[in-house]
Amino acid sequence: MTQPHPIRLSLPSKGRLAEEALDFLARCGLSVYRPNIRQYEATMPDLPGLTVIFQRPTDIVVSVRDGSVDFGIAGLDLVVERSHLHPLGEAGKVIVVHEALRFGHCALALATPESWPVQTVADLAAYIAAQPNPMRIATQFPRLTRRFLGERGMDHYTLVEAEGTLEVAPAIGYADMICDLVASGQTLRDNRLRPVADGYILHSQAVLIANRAALQNNPAALKLISQLLEYIEAHLRAEDNYLVIANIRGDSPEAIAQALFNQPDLSGLQGPTIAPVFTRDGDPWRSVSIVVRKDRIIPAVRALRAVGGSGVIVSPVKYIFEEEPPRYKAMLEALKP
Repeated sequence: MTQPHPIRLSLPSKGRLAEEALDFLARCGLSVYRPNIRQYEATMPDLPGLTVIFQRPTDIVVSVRDGSVDFGIAGLDLVVERSHLHPLGEAGKVIVVHEALRFGHCALALATPESWPVQTVADLAAYIAAQPNPMRIATQFPRLTRRFLGERGMDHYTLVEAEGTLEVAPAIGYADMICDLVASGQTLRDNRLRPVADGYILHSQAVLIANRAALQNNPAALKLISQLLEYIEAHLRAEDNYLVIANIRGDSPEAIAQALFNQPDLSGLQGPTIAPVFTRDGDPWRSVSIVVRKDRIIPAVRALRAVGGSGVIVSPVKYIFEEEPPRYKAMLEALKP
């Protein structure tokens, strides 16, 4: 009888997404230990039941879809293209467990030579229809490209499936235009290409995916994905916030709490934590701890001063754990028959 394979998480093997994935996991407290850079397997000491393997991004999605890998981190663009899913939609062999890991941002977009009289998709449709021969479009994403063009009534084209650098395709003549991933857009400009203004097919970033059958049939896999989500959700929630501690003079915690609640930036998660400060002269000081969004730090400090706060300390937060990760609840719902 075939022995079940160890529970596997597949990560990108090279490139910017590979570096960002390892850095992201380390910031989540999930460092990957890989003693030899040539080895395709590694471990994650904080999750000892999990084996990490490294694959090309295109292979990650296929491996998760086919069940040889249980979990993976890949771009949403490849997940949608290779797993036969609409974004975050239809039930299938691959389930998107976390749709926003906040790295690997890019967009799949149509791009034409700058010399073309094309600004919008409507312009492109008219321009393609007017050509004597079908327009050749080079892309690594034929399913997404075909669906986007078909939904807009375009059929006078031929898709040229290609790997690698597509920006040179119009210049060297094996395609007329491209549909490719765009980040800053500098590479397009360098090759005298221009994205179609409303021709952005999909905005993508790194996502965490899993094999649906593995989660439904293997309790150990379900437990590990729960732990992964705990770390990831708690870290991403913490990234948006700072811990603020200040001393405030006051006779009662209730009075101080009410003064804080009167300031919209000082409510914390559920409310402030207030503790006594034991001073040498016996003055009634209290220590107040609240969690404040990063983009509201300066207003929060000013609000603390307005209610008598001093000695304000601001610290980064490593994790903020909720009662249960919301995405874990959503995943369990998605796994129901």
